[in-house]
Amino acid sequence: MRRRRSPVLLLPGGVPRFPDPSEADDEGLVAIGGDLSVERLLLAYESGIFPWYDQGLPPLWWSPDPRGVIEPHRLHVSRSLRRELRKAKFEVTFDRAFERVMRDCAALRDGGTWILPEMIESYARLHALGHAHSFEVWQGDELVGGLYGVQRGALFAAESMFHRATNASKVAFVRSVECLFACGVELYDVQFWTEHLGSLGVSEIPRREYLAHVHRAARKPVSLEPVSRLLERGPTEPRRAFH
Repeated sequence: MRRRRSPVLLLPGGVPRFPDPSEADDEGLVAIGGDLSVERLLLAYESGIFPWYDQGLPPLWWSPDPRGVIEPHRLHVSRSLRRELRKAKFEVTFDRAFERVMRDCAALRDGGTWILPEMIESYARLHALGHAHSFEVWQGDELVGGLYGVQRGALFAAESMFHRATNASKVAFVRSVECLFACGVELYDVQFWTEHLGSLGVSEIPRREYLAHVHRAARKPVSLEPVSRLLERGPTEPRRAFH
């Protein structure tokens, strides 16, 4: 078995660089340190790497093996969720409340959060520059669910989601998958497989396969401008769109 090297130490403020993520340690840790500058964050996602760490620690940069992804033909929508989509109980919007979604993802996570104040500040900068996006789920004027992530070309790297109403985060996820792939996204990354995400159709692929996909997808120009119009049309008929 090939031995993984130790994580590389990055200096804050330096030229953004990352080691080869295929050389991550056995836990998927690629590097330690650096900063959350726009340039470093964008390079990370283009390289198949993301930050994830706790308060009081330097940034930790990860590329796990295997990697959780959702493919449109694998998206699973239960009967109860199909009913929710048909009833139009929720309104789903795009990029209307990015920072609120991030803050609610941080506040409503059990056992603490890795979505630290400096991460909210940095991803808000990405959003202002058009690189990070959110899907919001509303009941009337109340924000009851949502998700956010980073886009690099045909890659969408989902970071976190939350809900205050039953099925609200699932609605955000389903509508995001439908709309993003309709716009030309080819790789929808969710980082890790969980039982909850697995119930929606998320599967795992080897890191080497994921990195090859990232290399291609991140370089393809994709505009998400049509997303809001797609959301206004409502969900595609589940019998044709989902399996």
